[in-house]
Amino acid sequence: MEVKSFVGDSEIDDLEKALGQYILYRTVLAERDPERILYLAVPQHALRDIFEEQLGHLLLQNQLTRVIGFDPQQEVITQWLP
Repeated sequence: MEVKSFVGDSEIDDLEKALGQYILYRTVLAERDPERILYLAVPQHALRDIFEEQLGHLLLQNQLTRVIGFDPQQEVITQWLP
């Protein structure tokens, strides 16, 4: 699981960095450990702000297959996508 905080000035910038890292890790894992499943974990506010919008839906359809929302204060998983 790759956990991203999304605390920068722009959620889109944070998303761009997280997505690039996710794709890089997914590519390497597919070669080295194809049985391992990669998840991107993002704070619940980012999940709500980004992944409930059209851009988020597009990413879930084309790049991100597994996303986890979490509450950073309580340190609990709040949602699994898809």
